[in-house]
Amino acid sequence: MMPEQWDAEEPVLPVVGCVGSAGASTTALAVATAAGHARVLECSTVTTSGLASAATAELGSTPAGWALGRREGVLVARTTEAFASPADLPLPDLADPPVSLTVLDVGWELNHALTSRGWLTRALEAAPHVVAVSTATIPGMRRLEAALAMLGPARVVVAVVGPPLRRWPRGVEPSMGSLARAAADRGDLVQIPTDRGLAGRGVDSTPLPAPLLAAAATILRQVGAGPIEKGTP
Repeated sequence: MMPEQWDAEEPVLPVVGCVGSAGASTTALAVATAAGHARVLECSTVTTSGLASAATAELGSTPAGWALGRREGVLVARTTEAFASPADLPLPDLADPPVSLTVLDVGWELNHALTSRGWLTRALEAAPHVVAVSTATIPGMRRLEAALAMLGPARVVVAVVGPPLRRWPRGVEPSMGSLARAAADRGDLVQIPTDRGLAGRGVDSTPLPAPLLAAAATILRQVGAGPIEKGTP
């Protein structure tokens, strides 16, 4: 059992997927990239990694056992072992050099992440904001509503992968629950455009599409953060 407490020196923004293959890892990487001076911690077990090919430069392993890489100014840390539970994850290292934001790609089914023990559960509970990623589908809306209820909707920014709300497939908008609809009404629902290239090949070392980064920048504004200017310490 790993230690349960992680004291990050920088703000922490968890990103959770509400439904399988929603694009949470891609969204987490995009948010870190849009921030401009950040890192993303992929907190999944190695067998479900979505960021294994994301780095353009591999930097070796950290003392705690995270594989570290870099791309477009973003540090990418991912696990290299198989874990049975979020409680088994090693503690993150201090970012070197320091960063202004750490994005957690939670990588576990939400109920499992919230009811486990360990630093990831504590970080998810304590975060002032959480990004919940779902899809513009009826199952995606159902799972989103459950996630909002578990997380506490007031602190959640909803990211929906698919077309703008007015162009959702028939039946999807009526399937929104009251919590998701309230998020949309107060402006806390961000549309994440689908990219056919990313959907087919997954995240690799090529630059992320501009529309995706624009949506990520919107998420940062929603949580009260913004792109970090180049040269910011």
